[in-house]
Amino acid sequence: MSGEVLSQNEIDALLSAISTGEMNAEELKKEEAEKKVKVYDFKRALRFSKDQIRSLTRIHENFARLLTTYFSAQLRTYIQISVASADQIPYEEFIRSIPKMTVLNVFEVPPLDGRILIEVNPNIAYSMVDRVLGGRGISVNKVDNLTEIETSIMTNLFDKVGENLREAWSTIEEIDPILADFEVNPQFLQMVSPNETVVVISLNTQIGETSGMINICFPHVVLEPIIPKLSVHYWMQTEKKEREPEEIEALQKRIKRAVLPVTAELGTSEISIADFLNLDVGDVIQLNQQIDQPLTIKVNETPKFLGQPGKAGNKQAIQVIDQVKGGDEDGK
Repeated sequence: MSGEVLSQNEIDALLSAISTGEMNAEELKKEEAEKKVKVYDFKRALRFSKDQIRSLTRIHENFARLLTTYFSAQLRTYIQISVASADQIPYEEFIRSIPKMTVLNVFEVPPLDGRILIEVNPNIAYSMVDRVLGGRGISVNKVDNLTEIETSIMTNLFDKVGENLREAWSTIEEIDPILADFEVNPQFLQMVSPNETVVVISLNTQIGETSGMINICFPHVVLEPIIPKLSVHYWMQTEKKEREPEEIEALQKRIKRAVLPVTAELGTSEISIADFLNLDVGDVIQLNQQIDQPLTIKVNETPKFLGQPGKAGNKQAIQVIDQVKGGDEDGK
């Protein structure tokens, strides 16, 4: 049945039509009994929900801001980077959508398995190289024959992009992106099977007067272990995780071995500053504690017990005879 909710007027009109014979109730039942078939393309398997795609978009909106700051500092020119789209498509379709010769940075992202791909449009890549070498940021698309110097410059630029990616993902998962490979021909880069679902985050990039795209490709196999964390329910969850019995036992053992200072207070007294300044060896200070009254035993400066002094062998000792009554819930 359809999930659409009818208003009261629509319900009244429907009942009226059935009662007057304008609509046959049996025909309605037949329509409801008909199975609605939805076409599903197994080559375009939707492995991520819209909610999870929105979470990925938010993460990379932050990543885009971090990249804007990073490249602006490195290239010393106006840079603007923003998220253009986030889609889940087969890996083969992603490879077909990018230029035949482009700049491909392959990152490993431990502790997650697999690798991710950051593809940089040649216009953007060469504009960056031109700025690093002191130019105005003019792009010359000749990515098929990169020199060793150009390759080294691009590698150094995008090696540090991993730090920004780590910071953007820190709210979801602590990853450690490492630049593992640099390639220019997508056909030589088979990270996953052609039909594997990947999430592609496309970033609009503007460097001076040059514009282009930076595409970030996340295979499903990489994100699979943390997919639950991409759901809004993960953020809304208020329940505290219950500790394992072994963890509780270990904490109890460590707490029991903790050392606390215990002192027995013989008494207190108040004297004037003048008397304090005139104190000398042999002077006696009278305490406000009667000799037959129990002494206060303090644990970490907090009164906890009452006791009576004595000896244990040849050492002074105090025997606990009662607990301190009153005070707040923390025993202070």
